[in-house]
Amino acid sequence: MTYRRPVPSIGDPTSAAERAAAPDAWALTDAIDPLAEVVAARRDIRRFRPDPVPDDVLTAVLTAGHRGPSVGHSQPWRFIVVTEAESRDAAAVMADRCRLRQAAGMSEDSARSLRDLRLEGIREAPVGIVVACDRRTPAAGVLGRATFPDADLWSCAAAIENMWLTARAHGLGLGWVTLFEPSELAALLGLPDGVVTLGWLCLGWPDERPPEPGLERAGWSKRLPLDQVVMRERWTERPAPVSHLRAPSQEHVVAARDRADDLLTVPESLGALDTVLNRIEALGRRAQGGTLVIAAADHGVVAHGVTAFDPSVTADVVRATREGTSMGAVAARSAGLAVELVDAGVGSPGGDLVHTDALDEEAYAALLARGRTLGQAVAGSGLVALGEVGVGNTTVAACLAAALLGRPAGDVVGRGSSADSAMVARKVDVVEQALRRVGLPPTPTPTPNSSGPGIHTLLRRLGGGELAVLTGVVLGAAEAGGVVVLDGLATSVAALAAVRLEPAVAAHLVAGQRSRERAHGLVLDELGLEPVLDLRIRAGEGVGAALACGVLAGAHRLRTDVARTTA
Repeated sequence: MTYRRPVPSIGDPTSAAERAAAPDAWALTDAIDPLAEVVAARRDIRRFRPDPVPDDVLTAVLTAGHRGPSVGHSQPWRFIVVTEAESRDAAAVMADRCRLRQAAGMSEDSARSLRDLRLEGIREAPVGIVVACDRRTPAAGVLGRATFPDADLWSCAAAIENMWLTARAHGLGLGWVTLFEPSELAALLGLPDGVVTLGWLCLGWPDERPPEPGLERAGWSKRLPLDQVVMRERWTERPAPVSHLRAPSQEHVVAARDRADDLLTVPESLGALDTVLNRIEALGRRAQGGTLVIAAADHGVVAHGVTAFDPSVTADVVRATREGTSMGAVAARSAGLAVELVDAGVGSPGGDLVHTDALDEEAYAALLARGRTLGQAVAGSGLVALGEVGVGNTTVAACLAAALLGRPAGDVVGRGSSADSAMVARKVDVVEQALRRVGLPPTPTPTPNSSGPGIHTLLRRLGGGELAVLTGVVLGAAEAGGVVVLDGLATSVAALAAVRLEPAVAAHLVAGQRSRERAHGLVLDELGLEPVLDLRIRAGEGVGAALACGVLAGAHRLRTDVARTTA
């Protein structure tokens, strides 16, 4: 049976197959040469004819600006069209005043050139346009501005470029004057607080037709050769980051998305699961079967009263795991996963973090290598799910999270299982003391990527046996091209350490769940991962990772068994 592809009546009707067959089909071939001609012919015009600008041409210029790209589709631009002589005269005086002030601070030759610069266009041009940026919307509320707060100003500058090119295509001249005190120009135009100007645009029919840019012709500067302003990969003085791993190629990433496009369903119908499945398929893996690796260890930090449970619980859970009756073992079995249990220090608590390191160098190196070898070995079996067992390890994981994220202890310490407020206070104190002991302030700065020795030192001194093993498993599985499904905070902190050692590891990670632990969401955000499950699970032992593997297996089955469509 064949099925027709569901085609939306609005939006993009093309299929992945169509786009793959002709990736250049979106090109406006007839417009390429004319566009290049307009871009090359754009000039900053300073002499204007008094002839009026037709309303339809002015509208075309303003429309081009309004069609400019804006970060978060915020459209922060506002166009103030000025034609009254009184306003233009006042603006011209402001610009001349600033021109002379700036010239006073320059060398004699530069000052002479600036004083010769013509600004009569403000008076001569029949139309003045002031592009203002409405910055009153908080940056955090606009997609893309929380990280680059000035992206609204860049959007307005992009709108100006659209207007400039459109004006040139119509034969109009445009000059951009920024020799203003912004507050004076804002007062002249009555701009409210929070709205700023990007200068004054003079628009009209040009009374000059310069073959090259005016300032270049006047000797201010020359256009640099293209090869002097283009760099490859990074600023030329910076060395390349060292990484031994590579994320999936662009071809594999796109191919995985293409394969999902011909299912008898709407695009991205599985939501976040589609993103995860695409990642798994790009790695050449299947979201079915695999191994749950559970690493177990005791911790000396329990001596400081940071847990409500006796340390013997670790050994009990390990015994039940071997018998196949622990929470993790049962969850793994239900998801079709094998179980690999690693004793990373059960009965050998190691240092207490406050006074001594968690592991010595020899033990740490051996555990990391053991995990790496195991990760490489199980990566071919399917998904590699992570779990851990270790009474007190939420404090250990929080300590490492604080060091890696540059967060104070109060931001990363959670209640753990059955803890009360007094115990939480002790955990905060322990984390602060441990950070000071290794030379980090109570509010450390984030540990940067590619600082390998620093990461190893933190893992050895502030971590524990199971975190060393899990970090190794993540590295080994990624090296073998596998997919790693994370469980709770401890497994995610180990994954973050692995990513700091090898950035390409991030492409191999899937967040199985988000637990109740306070720092877990912070770590997942740092990894750029959305969890498959968000059920406030406390169990540990890889339970959340195993449950997520079951969901992924079901989603994979949908991808493989649902009917396919034809274009």
